[in-house]
Amino acid sequence: MRGVTTAPGADDDLPLLDDLMPWSVAPLRFGRSWIVAPDVRTLRARWDRLTAAEGAERESLFRPSRARTPSSAVAALPGQRTGTARFARESGPFPEPVRVAQGPFDEQWLLPDHRLIDTARPELWRVVGEPQIFAVEQGYVPGAAGQGSAGHGPTGHGSAGHGAPGLGSAGPALLVTAALPEGRSPAGRPGRIRPLFRRPGGREPNLAPGLLPFLTRRYGHEVDAREWLAWTVAAALPSPAGCRVPLPGDPEVWAAGVALGRELADVQLRGALSGSKPRLPGGRRPYVRAAVPARPEAVTYDAGDEVLCLGEGRISPVPPEAWEFRVGGVRVLEQWFAHRTAPAEPGSLEAMGPAGWPQEWTSELLDLVTVLALLGAREPERAAFTESGTATREELRAAGVLPVPDRARRPASVLDHQEEGPEGQFALL
Repeated sequence: MRGVTTAPGADDDLPLLDDLMPWSVAPLRFGRSWIVAPDVRTLRARWDRLTAAEGAERESLFRPSRARTPSSAVAALPGQRTGTARFARESGPFPEPVRVAQGPFDEQWLLPDHRLIDTARPELWRVVGEPQIFAVEQGYVPGAAGQGSAGHGPTGHGSAGHGAPGLGSAGPALLVTAALPEGRSPAGRPGRIRPLFRRPGGREPNLAPGLLPFLTRRYGHEVDAREWLAWTVAAALPSPAGCRVPLPGDPEVWAAGVALGRELADVQLRGALSGSKPRLPGGRRPYVRAAVPARPEAVTYDAGDEVLCLGEGRISPVPPEAWEFRVGGVRVLEQWFAHRTAPAEPGSLEAMGPAGWPQEWTSELLDLVTVLALLGAREPERAAFTESGTATREELRAAGVLPVPDRARRPASVLDHQEEGPEGQFALL
């Protein structure tokens, strides 16, 4: 395979993902953390506690904000059968939770009730579901490229200083998920959510008009939206202006990047593309060597023995690539642990959770270690494609791909669809 490297200082002329996937949505803002949980039982218990309360107690448990109070009147979320009466009067059944990507590689459950969510981004709910895939652009982390990967994450426990070769401290610029993403960058910086398709059922790719014909001519075969996304997963790189996508001149480089990107995307999607769950080779698969205690206080890593420690619990082997894998400059494993063990205010709905460490959390952790190990091991391969760009923004302008028309940056109209508005009225879209 022949590679082409951009000249120093040429990154600013690489096309922005914002131009090539023009419709994007800002992160969701839940407004109250109790509406999200790693398990459904916790959400049911919180719902029952809230709907059993009345008056001032219900309002206090609800945690009002400027966007939502128990008296807010809002429409139902697209595709959801939840109440639209003011929540102060709510006594109805527990709504069916939905899976959301609360953070990178961390799928949890959400109460899909618009009355509980400050900023739900209904335009995303209209296009969720197979075969939709969401590309989640991560917030830019200044100065991260030249930093080492060892250090201290949110729980305050780092490794013994052993970094994983090929892993930068910021992590990938772009991730993909089939679940509705919250979209917030772990570092607290804004990101963007870019659906692959603008309409339900995989209709109308969210791509700049003319981009697919341009790529088809450039690489000598028909390029579709999924092939484009695979290349982007492999090659996207961060910049202060936003995620950039190098486009190589060599069809062989493009084909190799697409092949790698499909494998990386399949791992991120937990085998949804291939139908085969990601697995490490025999002898490298992580196992529980000592049971995780009911309430582990910290997560640490022993690099010498490749052991992940959760209190007295032990999981191994855990490759350094898994421990050091970061997104937005934050270790994924540390953030995943913090989401499940962070202390909450006594008496609040957030404080309601499992009495101990559920077995399913351990199973999810083993899967997460596998995913991060597989992705981390291929970071050096992915990094090579981020330096393969030759197509410039000027060339895309000459081909008529840029500038992008304003309509491509707006969500598609939905005229064959009814949604319930506040107090049971129908909203016309």
